[in-house]
Amino acid sequence: MTTLSGKTALVTGSTSGIGLGIALSLAEAGANLILNGFGDASKVIAEVEQFGGKVGHHPADVSDPVQIADMIAYAEREFGGVDILVNNAGIQHVAAVEDFPVERWDSIIAINLSSVFHSTRLSLPGMRTKGWGRIINIASVHGQVGSVGKAAYVAAKHGVIGLTKVVGLETATTNVTCNAICPGWVLTPLVQKQIDARIATGIEPQQAQHDLLAEKQPSLEFVTPPQLGELVLFLCSEAGSQVRGAAWNIDGGWLAQ
Repeated sequence: MTTLSGKTALVTGSTSGIGLGIALSLAEAGANLILNGFGDASKVIAEVEQFGGKVGHHPADVSDPVQIADMIAYAEREFGGVDILVNNAGIQHVAAVEDFPVERWDSIIAINLSSVFHSTRLSLPGMRTKGWGRIINIASVHGQVGSVGKAAYVAAKHGVIGLTKVVGLETATTNVTCNAICPGWVLTPLVQKQIDARIATGIEPQQAQHDLLAEKQPSLEFVTPPQLGELVLFLCSEAGSQVRGAAWNIDGGWLAQ
């Protein structure tokens, strides 16, 4: 098992779903954790603390570069900096391009793409100074293919993969790596909304879930947050030290079609 004792991981959007699953995997491997998300995080902090490491929380709205800078400053002040940065925060909105609300486009680009840039640029100097770091961007299969109605999300996730490649090249001769993980369907609140929309038309819940998966994901099974957490641990390990600038699919066969 990968041992991350003495390392500090910052996972954005980590008070639920994919981010929390990744945070739990990192904590179990011995890392200290900085969680990020809105609202009362006391229950989530307690869940992560069970593994014995130091746990903090910063409520930064990652659509705001000033708040991201404050979060990184908090990490440096309270934890000695960020060793592992997992850019996970994301939102979604579905509409045709001509009907897409401009404010929703702006917020999706800010949270799903620009926050990755700001968190990375602010964390990199400390990683270079320490001589070790891992930047792991949670992209999506939609970073490599499109879907109707998801213009902003698809554009942002394509951008995340492009940024990942650039940072991977710029750190290629260092002990800092940068990679992207591209999940298919994961049963998160965002995906549950799409299932609920089908149920609202009169389809049975199990059939609604099956139909959603059958459209894209040949395995007919959801990717799970713990599976994503294990992949993050691999990328943090010595075995993953020469994985650089990669976009790693974990999608039940979605992109193999």
